[in-house]
Amino acid sequence: MKSRFYVLLVAALGLLAIPLRAQVPCPGISIAVGTDEDKLMLAINGADKPEEQIAALDQFIKAHADSKFLPCANEYYASISLKQNNFDKAIEYGDKNLTTSPNLNLYLILMRAYVGSGKLDDAAFDVINKIPDQVKTEVVPVRPKEAKDAEWEKIQQESAELAKDSRAYAVYAFFQLLPRVTDPAKRIQTMDNFVKAYPEAEKDYAGQLYTAYFDAYWVQSNVDKSVEYGEKVVAADPNNARILNTLAFIYGFGKPQPDKASDYAQKALTAAQNLKKPDGVDDATFKKEQTNQIGMAQLTLGYEAFVKAQKTKKLQPAIDALKLAASNLDNNPALQGQALYYLAYAYELGYPANHHAALDALNKAVTLPGPFQGQAQTLQAKVKAAVK
Repeated sequence: MKSRFYVLLVAALGLLAIPLRAQVPCPGISIAVGTDEDKLMLAINGADKPEEQIAALDQFIKAHADSKFLPCANEYYASISLKQNNFDKAIEYGDKNLTTSPNLNLYLILMRAYVGSGKLDDAAFDVINKIPDQVKTEVVPVRPKEAKDAEWEKIQQESAELAKDSRAYAVYAFFQLLPRVTDPAKRIQTMDNFVKAYPEAEKDYAGQLYTAYFDAYWVQSNVDKSVEYGEKVVAADPNNARILNTLAFIYGFGKPQPDKASDYAQKALTAAQNLKKPDGVDDATFKKEQTNQIGMAQLTLGYEAFVKAQKTKKLQPAIDALKLAASNLDNNPALQGQALYYLAYAYELGYPANHHAALDALNKAVTLPGPFQGQAQTLQAKVKAAVK
């Protein structure tokens, strides 16, 4: 999944190389010499600074509110504002044209502004979903009569690159903007709409897309859908330790299927042990996440071994795994308390019971907030009574 993200990022940056004709507002428009529109374009093209271009546009818009050229002025305003990193202004003036003068260049300007703004605009996903049809409408190369074969081939190649890069940036923008949708139901609907517009996404961006679906359904506590999309995630991204661990927990503690729980937990353990530190993440943060994922996997493996031991009486595998889990879950008190509780229980099931080892585990477990704190206190009292 990490590699897919960087592919998207490279594609997004590659838009800088889009042919110039795709980056000029209102391409192909004719302006009569000496008109107010001509004077505006001379002022824009002759300006040394973006601020001067904006000033010329402000003056024109104020004086010519009914001009047929106003949509072009708005698009120039949005484009120049984007270059200034004035994302709010780029969106404000770009939005004015969305219903009156939509075009691919405008959509590209707006998508960049939506991503750069750090905010969520309701129109953003509509623009993203319109890109495929807009590309089909606009990016249709026409061979000039005088064009030689080499020139025509270049025109076709540039058109194909523009279409590819436009779609690639739209996908990149989608995954940048999606986390800003905080309501899980709205996020799911947003993804559904995206998949309709980009049916290839379920293949080309499977790991990233299915992870987003999984997270949204998990927030909704929709376990069945979480399992459905979690299994799709690991089919596309078999080393996703977090999703593997979550599936292991579901099959271990929620919807018990011991074999599946152990299988996913073992895969999660291997994946977590082999994690590579992502760029931009400090060592301490990475190590904390890695040990947490390792501890979660060991907890599931320990619990499944504990369940089996109640029949086989072979408790040592459970004790070993649960001790490792507890030591790796220092940053996750609730799960550490769970590991210590089952560890103490395993000590108590032995013959003879190891009360002192059980108390050592329970004395820490009762201090850890979480769903197993009360059970640990109850078991602690029973063990203390047995010791006496």
